[in-house]
Amino acid sequence: MNTAHSTASAAYSIATTGLDPAELAETRAANDRLEQLLDGEIPLHVQDDPPAARAQQRAGGGGFPAVTLLPEAVWRTVTAPSGHRVRLRVLTPPEDRQPAGVFLHFHGGGGVLGSADGQDVRLRDLAHHVGVAVVSVEYRLAPEHPYPAGADDAERAALWLLDQAAAEFGTGRLLIGGESHGARLSVTTLLRLRDRHSVAPADAFRAAQLSFGAYDLAYGTPSARRAGDRNLLINSPVLAWFREQLLPGRSPAERLDPDISPLHADLRGLPPARFTVGTADPVLDDTLFMAARWRAAGNAAELEIVAEGWHGFTLAPTTVARRELATQEAFLRQALGSVGLG
Repeated sequence: MNTAHSTASAAYSIATTGLDPAELAETRAANDRLEQLLDGEIPLHVQDDPPAARAQQRAGGGGFPAVTLLPEAVWRTVTAPSGHRVRLRVLTPPEDRQPAGVFLHFHGGGGVLGSADGQDVRLRDLAHHVGVAVVSVEYRLAPEHPYPAGADDAERAALWLLDQAAAEFGTGRLLIGGESHGARLSVTTLLRLRDRHSVAPADAFRAAQLSFGAYDLAYGTPSARRAGDRNLLINSPVLAWFREQLLPGRSPAERLDPDISPLHADLRGLPPARFTVGTADPVLDDTLFMAARWRAAGNAAELEIVAEGWHGFTLAPTTVARRELATQEAFLRQALGSVGLG
């Protein structure tokens, strides 16, 4: 049985889950196994070799499962006005089911690691269970392509989807979301649509699923600064390394730009969002602060805090991870008014 403490209204809810003793024991055991694994590997900031780290991650290192490519996933390409081509990884519901909507997805990895095809199985499951087409963006990565390259690719993908979703997928009902850096890109994309293109984000997208995002790349939130060297998939030195790869030569004051650190943005007019984070995550405060500011700006928000969950806790085969993924799917189904496939 799950133990939860919550306060709720029509527009804002907070829940702490995973407190059941059996669930806590399982979570702690998973954390211990992952920490032992990571302690045997060279830390990202010490290795200081993004291409090697990407290859290691794809092969199943760094605390990530090995990449499994599904034959039903297809690549699409959209072209920016500059001529740059942005690749999109697309997964759809079974052939006999018309998509009820489209989920625009951004992967994690600090803007340095990760890929659109790195989570085919999870995105296939989401497509089938929610009944949506999933469009995952292969945005450019640092340090080869520092900011704003990845954010520009995210913006281009969103603009294409706004224009072409009905023709491509038979529906204009859109959702957005991602994990870690992908959650941050989801927010900055919504803000760019509003501020650069006069698109009302809450009209364009029905909901946002934002999982353990990092929203302050300037000075870092208290939890990020206090995380220390313990390798919880990420830690203070790794977060600093990601920032230096993504934002070379930019001072902390310059990194306060809301297009970089959306925690400092005007958040009015954004769609309903569901935030999730673990209490042992170095970017715990990023989610706590962003959810509070999201609601204070007049937007609907749900916040789920998972007891002792690490960064990326949904990667583990645990009860709290399975429940979280199912809850994400239920949130997206509800936003679409669809029942999915279950």
